[in-house]
Amino acid sequence: MPSSLPDVVLWSIPAFVLLTVLEMVSYRIHPDEDAAGYDAKDAATSITMGLGSLVFDALWKIPIVAVYAAIYELTPLRVPVLWWTLPLMLLAQDFFYYWSHRGHHVIRILWACHVVHHSSRNFNLTTALRQPWTTLTVWPFYVPMIALGVHPAALAFCSSANLVYQFWVHTERVGKLPRPVEFVLNTPSHHRVHHASQGSYLDRNFGGILIVWDRLFGSFVPETEPCVFGLTKNIGTFNPLRVATHEYAAIGRDLKAARSWSERAGRVFRGPGWQPQDAAGTATEPAKAPAGPAPEKTLAES
Repeated sequence: MPSSLPDVVLWSIPAFVLLTVLEMVSYRIHPDEDAAGYDAKDAATSITMGLGSLVFDALWKIPIVAVYAAIYELTPLRVPVLWWTLPLMLLAQDFFYYWSHRGHHVIRILWACHVVHHSSRNFNLTTALRQPWTTLTVWPFYVPMIALGVHPAALAFCSSANLVYQFWVHTERVGKLPRPVEFVLNTPSHHRVHHASQGSYLDRNFGGILIVWDRLFGSFVPETEPCVFGLTKNIGTFNPLRVATHEYAAIGRDLKAARSWSERAGRVFRGPGWQPQDAAGTATEPAKAPAGPAPEKTLAES
């Protein structure tokens, strides 16, 4: 049992607070008209969402740990926590994080969870704290690691390390880094693209720690134009409860109005922008661009 692994999120809280304060001060000293910066209500909502996620995640962990523990006991495999196996587990977790993250963008019922993180029209370090309250949808993506003998506590450590790494990439105050860094790691430049809402940037750069997964699987796009943050259809509320549940409510409305079971399935399991075809065989509304290569669009068209 890897009980000696530290709680990296807990130990990182002072750094989170310090870096956020420094970023706020930097905007006061050197305002940037091209950056979204800070909005008090928006930042308060992000912090509230983060605090709420701690409570709800503690609840979701009960059934998730039970499932993971059962799988771990059933598998005959065991991966010891050693100085050389831990980096391999971090690499594996980052790989499965990529697919979890990508899946939460292209399957609507999963997007209903993840959309919370993208709902801010600002992009700063408090945006990293804007976490969902329904993360029960994440656990299936990591079952292969448990089945291969990774202890649930080791997986939790790797996931926490990945989460802590991603905190610093939520900023406009850091430009592009040296090319070797930008080639291998997820950086603020790459993650700004991920949070942008214009057409050519949609559903790109899903990597957590490494950006090489995006390069390998065709979802990478470099930052070449200023990013417009938020959703393609912004929700216009700072109410944490509405932020947490608005897409689930939208799915419910669409299911109620659906005219067939195939449409109901599409509303839940197809992409967030999917629309049923009318009698002429065309979608009733433009669909959200899928992951992978996408046509170029101007900002006005998006």
